This record gives sequence, C-alpha cells and structure tokens, in this order.
Amino acid sequence: MQIARIETFLLHPGSGKNLLFARVETDDGFTGWGEAYVTRGKEKVIEECICCMVPYLIGRSSFEIRHLGQVMFDDFAIRRASMELLSAWSAVEIALWDILGKRAGLPVYNLLGGASRGRVRVYANGWSNGGSIEQIVERALAVKAMGFTAAKFDPFPGPWRTHVDFEVEDQAIASVRAVRKAVGDEFEILIEAHRRFSPSHAIRIGQRLAEFGITWYEEPCLSDNIELLAEVRRALPNLPIVTGEAIYSKEAFFHALERRAADVLNPDICAIGGIGAMLDIAAMAQPQAVVMAPHNYNSVLMGFAATLHVCAVIPNFRIAEYFVNFVDACAAVATTMPVVKDGWAELPTVPGLGVEVDVERLRKRPYREFAHKPLTAIGEEYPRRGGVG
Repeated sequence: MQIARIETFLLHPGSGKNLLFARVETDDGFTGWGEAYVTRGKEKVIEECICCMVPYLIGRSSFEIRHLGQVMFDDFAIRRASMELLSAWSAVEIALWDILGKRAGLPVYNLLGGASRGRVRVYANGWSNGGSIEQIVERALAVKAMGFTAAKFDPFPGPWRTHVDFEVEDQAIASVRAVRKAVGDEFEILIEAHRRFSPSHAIRIGQRLAEFGITWYEEPCLSDNIELLAEVRRALPNLPIVTGEAIYSKEAFFHALERRAADVLNPDICAIGGIGAMLDIAAMAQPQAVVMAPHNYNSVLMGFAATLHVCAVIPNFRIAEYFVNFVDACAAVATTMPVVKDGWAELPTVPGLGVEVDVERLRKRPYREFAHKPLTAIGEEYPRRGGVG
C-alpha cells in the first residue's frame, strides 16, 4: 500500500497545449492515474515539479492523501502556495484517489459520500478558435449539432490588455449577437473574458452583453485583486459573474467568497490541489449561495474524470467544462474513458476514476513544442502581427 513509483507523461493533442499525466504505482500492485493543469510553454516546468516531489512521497502510505498534501505544502514548498505547486500535487492526489477507488472496488464518487445526481451536465469549450464572425457561428452550430446545450467562448480578439478600444468591443458584441441568433434562445452562451478589463470596461461591456441573455460573464477582471471583480458584480446585479480558474489556494477562494465577488466559482481540479481541495471549496461556497461550475482546461481523461466524480457529489453544482478539441487525441490513447452524450456525462460504474490508458500508445504522442508567441517590443503597444496576447 506504499507509494513505490511515480511516472510522468506528456501528450501532444494537436492543439492548445501539451497535456501532463502522472501514474502512481504502489508496492502491492495498484496503479492510479492523475493529471496536472499546465499552460502552454510551462508543461515541462510542472512536470519537473512533480519529479522533485517524488522523494517526499516514495515509501509513504497511499491512503494518507490529505496528510501528503499538507506535507507538500509544509515541507516541500515551505508553506508557499503557487499554481505550479498545486498543479503538480493535483496530479499525484488524483492518482491516489484512483488507487483508493480501485482498492475499495468502488467508483471514487462513492468514497466521497455518494452521488447527488445520476449524470453531470457539461458545456463545450475549445471549439471557437477565433477567426471571423461567420467562422465562429459555423463552429457554434457544429457544437449544437453534437448535442451540447451550452458552450463557452471568448469573443474578444487579442492581445489581452486591460483597456480595449471601441472597435474591438464592437467586434466582440457583434460576435455574441451573431452566435445568439444562430443557436437560438434555449442554447446557453457562456462568455469568457480571461481577466482582461478594468472595472469600467468590464461594466460597460457587461451591460452590452446582458442583451443576449448570456448565462454568465467569466473573469472580466484580474482575480489577483478580487475587489475589482466585486466592483463589477455590484454594478451588474442581473448578470452572473464567475471567477476561479486563476485562483489556486483555498485561502484565496475564501477571500473571494468573503468579498462576495462572484455568483459562480470555477476552480480547476488539476490546479488547486485535486479532489479534496475541490470538495473543500464547494463546501465553503454552499453557505454563501454560490454554485460550482468547475473549469477543466485539461484532458477529457483524468482531469475531466476527477471533475466528474466531484460534480456528482457536491450539492451546489451547476455545470462543468468539457474541451471538445482534446477528445480525439485522448480517445486514441485511452482504453476506458468518461462517456459524454448530448451534453451530459455518464457516471462511471467501475472502480476508481474510470480511466485507463495504454502507455505504449501514449508514448507514441510525445511532447512537442508549439510556436512561441511574439513578445511586445519596446515602444509597441501590442505584439507584432501574428501574435496572440
């Protein structure tokens, strides 16, 4: 039952970023899979962080999931939280829950208190990829044809800066208007802003977006200064505000709740410390009447499966994210994976997370670098042509 080996794998899915998995083995023959959140260009940084954790974990009991997370924070990180630390630990933590489920012969959600729902609703992301309004509309219709009843996209063209001019703003509003007209009123549109705006910009844009009956307005301001977001929420009482994908510690989530900065939290299970941390955040949010809509810019394998198990359990669940552009690459390496149909994910019935991967197939899709984004030069307001902010 002791941790005997931890191995990492990077998968190049063909778009977005490389995906980072971890496989944990015990000395009595159990194996579990987990995943770390990464950003493009930092995949190997977080992989190395996992590797540096290994000496602290080998020989430890695979049952001691909570304790080991505290060990990583106290002894490995010397009580300093960061995305890199918590993403790396998430991969190991999720794999340990997978092992625990397999050892118990139960799906993980039954170890967490049992399901509150028979299936989990998901929304599509990873489909828009910029381009003209006509191209975005075409892709939105394709997502609807796949059976999804909700989809998220960022209508604001790059680069990402705190202030945008009216031409950029008008282009974004025109894009949302066109998508709404194409998909109809019953289809849920979720708008992502990627922490771009000052409060004055965010409020003005939110007032314009409200016309289209959007489901939410996600991260219009930096979450590092949560007061900015709280200001926007107070000014837009009828437009649900979301934050959480760029918040990593439970302390920071507590502060966001304390300041009443959001109606919806979207933490990423692969970036906050894993399954236990997601349960803790959901428990903090519930008394504040804040719902959970977990972020999941990860694979549709371990990261999504871990999200699915928690979403099955927590009472204040709203909807979860599902990246359609990763499906084919993940299916190519998986032998067992979550089933999503018509915008709903089925609960796994097998022990553990319900994900298994063919390691040899995985090794045939190794890490590959994506093209680097050009940086802004001195005297330039924006990156040179071709860059994405």
